[in-house]
Amino acid sequence: MKMPMIEAIATGSWLDRRRIAMVAQISLGATVLMFVALFATAHGTLDFLGRPLGTDFSNVWSAGWMALHGQAAEAWDWGTQAAVQRAVHHDPQVPFYGWHYPPPFMLVAALLALLPYVAALVVWQAVTLAAALWLVTRIVPDRLTLLAAAAAPVVMVCLGHGHNGFLTAALLGGGLLLLDDRPFTAGLLIGCLVYKPQFAVLLPLVLLASGQWRAVGGAILSAGTLVLVTYAIWGWPVWQAFIDSLPLTRSVVIEAGNTGWEKIQTAFGAIRALGGSVPLAYAVQGAVTAVALLASLIATLRATPAVRNAVVLTAALLSTPYALDYDYTLAGMAIAFLVADGRARGFLRWEASLLAIAWAMPLFARSIAHATLIPLGVMSLLALFAVAVRRMALLDHAFANITPSPFRR
Repeated sequence: MKMPMIEAIATGSWLDRRRIAMVAQISLGATVLMFVALFATAHGTLDFLGRPLGTDFSNVWSAGWMALHGQAAEAWDWGTQAAVQRAVHHDPQVPFYGWHYPPPFMLVAALLALLPYVAALVVWQAVTLAAALWLVTRIVPDRLTLLAAAAAPVVMVCLGHGHNGFLTAALLGGGLLLLDDRPFTAGLLIGCLVYKPQFAVLLPLVLLASGQWRAVGGAILSAGTLVLVTYAIWGWPVWQAFIDSLPLTRSVVIEAGNTGWEKIQTAFGAIRALGGSVPLAYAVQGAVTAVALLASLIATLRATPAVRNAVVLTAALLSTPYALDYDYTLAGMAIAFLVADGRARGFLRWEASLLAIAWAMPLFARSIAHATLIPLGVMSLLALFAVAVRRMALLDHAFANITPSPFRR
């Protein structure tokens, strides 16, 4: 006889609406209280620990200020950027956050720098979070969706860093959602991800494999327009500065883990955190990337849209050596697509519980990785990827030689 608790976890029966709502309310309340306290104890643009509010947003606003004041190309020079950040925050000891983005993201930075720092941070996070939450409610139309999505721990992580994770999730999630019915619009959204070069292999392959040539055209149009507009405003120097900065970014930020291995939640980061060499880390990352790309191609050709979207979203994170915990907003979007598919076709055993763990993991992954070197973030992402691949194997019959599973419900 099966133990009732194990069976409840296997079937997901413990995840009733009352419990989901209760946990989400507690999580959302804690997030709100944390940010009220953070801003209430801030001094100007700095929090009580002397860090910029929104931490990483410091480099975005500073780069935008530099672009507006004739110093756009110098944003990729770390010494100059650091000096500007010290002036922005009126503190010679303020922590430095490097600017590594391709030039098209300078357009966003310059627009935000038209506002005072704190106002720009609030507007930036509020608008992009609202877009991501609205999209999730379109994927899973349910009264609980907005609460569960807003309360997700990854929201707290992304807000704390003032990051572009919400924008990235909205663009990629929205593009995938519209890929079949409105392919040109989908392509326009996906092309706007030109500021995320780590997706430069996966997304073109997915669009080409889909056979949606209007989507390909839309992506080329939006990406090309952003590149040309950037060139028209700031010229070649910003592109040359970006290219010149890449070796330093690769060696210091990615390979040496200057950002912190507990934050870099990828296969590459996990191997390096455990003491593995750079070649070994790249070899492992290459293998994971190959599997993620292959699964994405198969999903694009043979899986139902919701499962395909979940595979691609998780593969986007798995296929890059550099993704931080706030980038796991993409995993949150993948969870939404899997919930939608589970509601439509039923959940397989263990799936609902694994989705709940993936939802909660950003709350613990960084601190546990820092204390123990155990890469729980990567492990939960791999589990989420496995859930999506399993669904396309068992429900969509994406693999011709798949055998019946004893884990079917």
